[in-house]
Amino acid sequence: MTGVPASATGGTGRPAPRGKLGAAAVNEASLWNIANILTMIRLVLVPAFVVLLFQDGGHDPVWRAWAWAAFAVAMITDVFDGHLARAYNLVTDFGKIADPIADKAIMAGGLISLSILGDLPWWVTGVILFRELGITLMRFWVIRHGVIPASRGGKMKTLAQGTAVGMYVLVLTGALATFRFWVMAVAVVLTVVTGLDYVRQAVVLRRRGLAEERAAAAAQAESRA
Repeated sequence: MTGVPASATGGTGRPAPRGKLGAAAVNEASLWNIANILTMIRLVLVPAFVVLLFQDGGHDPVWRAWAWAAFAVAMITDVFDGHLARAYNLVTDFGKIADPIADKAIMAGGLISLSILGDLPWWVTGVILFRELGITLMRFWVIRHGVIPASRGGKMKTLAQGTAVGMYVLVLTGALATFRFWVMAVAVVLTVVTGLDYVRQAVVLRRRGLAEERAAAAAQAESRA
């Protein structure tokens, strides 16, 4: 969508007046960019993926293939929406909130569903989800001191998790079933290792931030003396 909606112009086709109404119209229009639309598609695909996965008792190869297709599209949109938002300056408050929610939702939906179906041990699901939730909370814990950037290891972890879950969604046998086990093992190892690295970064960032705050407070007190 482009342009300003008619409702924002009072239904007359004339531009909205400057000020709060004009700003609101611009903000409303900026929400409908390609990056946010891809994020919305991913959010819609989460329940669709789970429903497809559980069709016919959750073990029908055809339905599992359809579920895999939904999961694959969701993961592809995850690759592109963030890149488009940064490359074309399409970052919005909605995207900042919805994008990580969509990421966690599709992965959590796949892991929990596979564990319910008995295809994936619950401890694997628990380790991955505990890490993801813990790191999210930790980011909020240190956010006033700075932002923990996404690392190369974190990106590898995301790729390994997505590949492993996608392979477990499909009905595989023989060598492919063995291979997906090892892909999931790599994903779990990367999940734990990168999680510990994020904890280290968060502790260092918080200590540095507190030290800077104390130094600034001391300098301010000295200038007043």
